[in-house]
Amino acid sequence: MKTAIVFFTDGFEECEGLLVVDLLRRAEVNVITASIMGRTEIKSSHGITLQADARVEEVDYSSADMIVLPGGLPGTTYLGENDIVKEQCMAFAKDKIVAAICAAPSVLASLGLLEGKPATCHPAFEGKMAGAIVTHESVSVAGNIITGQGLGAGIPFALKLVETLVDKETADKIATAISFKG
Repeated sequence: MKTAIVFFTDGFEECEGLLVVDLLRRAEVNVITASIMGRTEIKSSHGITLQADARVEEVDYSSADMIVLPGGLPGTTYLGENDIVKEQCMAFAKDKIVAAICAAPSVLASLGLLEGKPATCHPAFEGKMAGAIVTHESVSVAGNIITGQGLGAGIPFALKLVETLVDKETADKIATAISFKG
């Protein structure tokens, strides 16, 4: 079974994070929500209190296939400041899958992971995508790095993660089941 780790932080965009968790779990991917806040209880960007599965310090990254960085503010700022998140982004970029949506691709850009690669992000963060070839697409794939533009691209982004981790047939079945005709 494939495993994905989705980083949660105070101020993360709940729709971007939870939609990814939902669609990956529908595809029977083992999803671990990992809080970077030093506690498992977090509060989203719109004040919803959630319980993560674990703290980032407790997660076994060696068995995971993908990490996902949801956007949102100030969540993206916290992601970019967290040493474990940065370390895992660098490690996963070598031979696993790294995905980020909305403001969060700027974290990958700050680490040099998008240098010369097509990527997308929320338009307000395009100035923080130094080195990337900004595509303005809903979803961009550059090898093992997947980026999404923002909340409006949440479903196509999550389905691309399913397609990448599992297969296109499963992604298509989920799209049909949720009545997505993108």
